[in-house]
Amino acid sequence: MSRFTPVFRLLAAGTILYAVACADVPDPTAPEDADAFDASGAFRATPPEPSVLVRTVPGFGGLFLDADGVPTVYLTESGDRGAAERALAAFMRARGFAPSELRVRRGAFTYERLDGWFRQGSPEVLDVPGAVFVDLDEANNRLLVGVEHAAAGNGVRAALARRGVPPDAIEIRETEPIYAVATLRDFVRPVEGGLQFHFSNFLCTMGFNAIRGGEDSFITNSHCTDRQGGTEGTEYFQPLSTVANSFIGTEVDDPTYFRRGDCPRGRRCRYSDSSRAEYASGVSFDLGAIARTASRGNLSGSLNIVGTFTITGEQADPLVGEELNKVGRTTGWTFGQVTNTCVDTNVSGTNITQLCQSFVAGGVGSGDSGSPVFAWPGSGSDVTLYGILWGGNSAGTLFVFSPLSGIERELGSLTTF
Repeated sequence: MSRFTPVFRLLAAGTILYAVACADVPDPTAPEDADAFDASGAFRATPPEPSVLVRTVPGFGGLFLDADGVPTVYLTESGDRGAAERALAAFMRARGFAPSELRVRRGAFTYERLDGWFRQGSPEVLDVPGAVFVDLDEANNRLLVGVEHAAAGNGVRAALARRGVPPDAIEIRETEPIYAVATLRDFVRPVEGGLQFHFSNFLCTMGFNAIRGGEDSFITNSHCTDRQGGTEGTEYFQPLSTVANSFIGTEVDDPTYFRRGDCPRGRRCRYSDSSRAEYASGVSFDLGAIARTASRGNLSGSLNIVGTFTITGEQADPLVGEELNKVGRTTGWTFGQVTNTCVDTNVSGTNITQLCQSFVAGGVGSGDSGSPVFAWPGSGSDVTLYGILWGGNSAGTLFVFSPLSGIERELGSLTTF
């Protein structure tokens, strides 16, 4: 515990203009792929469809570019190199090669057989728990199946054996699961902690979902409302009001700041920078969920969502030396050690003092306001909720958060998981 009164700045979306926020919206079109054109600007010839090569090239087993970038085909023992050169002549020349430079490898299986096994086996294989993908692998003349673990591999082999696929036509490879790519700044449903939201002309971060008095709600900062302190019905959108169907809820509880008592003379005080908004009817949200991104860092982390943290516990106040994490729309998933607890903290440029706040030596940036703060054991998805971030130093190397003790002191008891 520290009883000095330092000065910190808000990390509200108030430091980000709406015009900047608009830059986060993907462009409606993307530029053409420059690699698809040769030096003259002519579009490169595309190779014939595999179905054409199956008909015109006896023994065809697959086409790919080898490590040197040279077009290469698999031909079975009965294959015809001359037919392959003729069928691929235009494609070879467009890539700067003479047809005679086509490289040929001996294949064990025709493309037609591999394609038949792929079409018959793929639905059954992908039904195996832990299966990630199925590929007709033209570069290896095999069916390639990605799995998360060895047990899934056994299930895949059994599934393909039932379809009559010989074992030597199958390659099993352990691989990471594949996720849909979304970021903390994208439209995400159900709504969870750590996501970007928009109000008025500014951006903040979703704190955590909660139920209070039977109302489905989310918690964020008081300064992420139209007026800090006092309930005026601020409307919220995720991720931006310019996105269709983005309205998510309305502010319903934001206690006013008080004077006297524990508050220094001439200042206004609270025990948390927090407010509560009620979800609009029909908006899906996930109680106890915080967006999990691909990686974390002390000062900055990934914004790409790869899963979900699940709140399984709460801690009213932290201890100095604990390692805590936050997920926010600007600097992503960051972490650091708690350096000070129950600090009475002046907010730079205002007459506001936040009482009994906590400091963490972790990265932060404008727009991270409202970020959920939590403890993570280093593996798995279960986390313990500690509070919400509201400020930091100008270097972006230390963040300040309101512990759950102060939040529930002002907003009342909350069901968070």
